[in-house]
Amino acid sequence: MEFFHDVGSDPQKPSIFELVAQEQLHHLLQPALKYVLAVFAQRYPRYLIRIVNRHEEFYAAIMFFVERHYLRKHNASFSENFYGLKRRRRPFIETPRAQAAVGGVPPGEKLRNQEIWPSLLFLVGIPYLRAKAQEGGISSDIEHTQSNRLRQQTLAHRFYKKIYPWLNTSFELWLFSSNIAYLFGKTAYYRPWLSWIGVDLRRLGLDDFREAAIRQGQPSTQPKTLLSWIRHLIFSSPRILLDSLRLLLPTAIFFIKFLEWWYSPNSPARSFSTSPIGPAVPPPRMLPPHPQGVPFDPQSYGKCPLCQDDFKNATALPSGYVFCYRCAHEHVEKHAKCPVTLLPVQIWQLRKVLI
Repeated sequence: MEFFHDVGSDPQKPSIFELVAQEQLHHLLQPALKYVLAVFAQRYPRYLIRIVNRHEEFYAAIMFFVERHYLRKHNASFSENFYGLKRRRRPFIETPRAQAAVGGVPPGEKLRNQEIWPSLLFLVGIPYLRAKAQEGGISSDIEHTQSNRLRQQTLAHRFYKKIYPWLNTSFELWLFSSNIAYLFGKTAYYRPWLSWIGVDLRRLGLDDFREAAIRQGQPSTQPKTLLSWIRHLIFSSPRILLDSLRLLLPTAIFFIKFLEWWYSPNSPARSFSTSPIGPAVPPPRMLPPHPQGVPFDPQSYGKCPLCQDDFKNATALPSGYVFCYRCAHEHVEKHAKCPVTLLPVQIWQLRKVLI
């Protein structure tokens, strides 16, 4: 993983693989949360359907508090802290020897509000805008009574749909070029906006772990009265919950994957349990051919009963018989019946078969 980095010169500089991994985790949090909410919304639609419909806003609000807490306490976003990275205020002049002689984490590297709020903008605000732009950008709630406004918004929406792929592609190429520049040491910033903020990404060192251990080992003031104890519990519970996300996230991912495996149709766990309602109901028998219908030979597998040739784009009818799509479409369009059983069929009832 360190093929393009000289580890001896700067061991605290993260590799491109670590940065890509933490960014992938950051992008996977939203669809994972949306999947969980969609599953529970099927059981509790009264409480969760509005959250699912406004998932981007709900996720942005949650991540604002999560990222703000991690930036203030750990000088890193949630995904960066998960992979053992941190953000630091980049000094104008690097002094690694002087820093090694003094030891500890320099106070000048800790993030201030001047770095935290722009970081929140690029960690929460920009992904939210990109998610809304991916959905269409322009609202589809148009008043049908105003024809001129409807025509103008329709033209604007069409223009947006044409120009958005080019804008999105240009943005992705810009990020890709910054990755290449960081990979070959042309820049010290993994993302261009990090240079605008004035921070860079570093690995957590021994001094960082020592400082975290000292911070956790400091004795906390115990509340003396019941009111102060309740107040302490209320204010400390959110911080404890946010700090525990680093352990809860992998546990939740493992639990969700386990449930997907357990309830999948091909899971071996299905063989250990017997259904309380008895065996599965067998499929219904195929309808017999009608005397006035097209002759059907059950021994001619893979042959269309209409053209007597091999299936071309096989298509099934509700009766269960399979034909070529062109043969079935022309016959149903003309007669509106199954050629074999003479049952009524509509064009929209044709189903293609992958064989």
